[in-house]
Amino acid sequence: MLHMALVFLVIGLIAALLGFTTIAGASFAIAKFLAGLFLVLFLVFLIIGLTAARRIID
Repeated sequence: MLHMALVFLVIGLIAALLGFTTIAGASFAIAKFLAGLFLVLFLVFLIIGLTAARRIID
């Protein structure tokens, strides 16, 4: 998922340099959404992992 966010970011940068502002804006929006989703999922799984590890230790 993070890889796709970076791909959309690169596409947005190239489109912005070439003057395709609509494509660049959409690509940046998708990249921002995917990066945010990745961060949320990462935090959720981190919390689940820490609570599971705490239960195993106790």
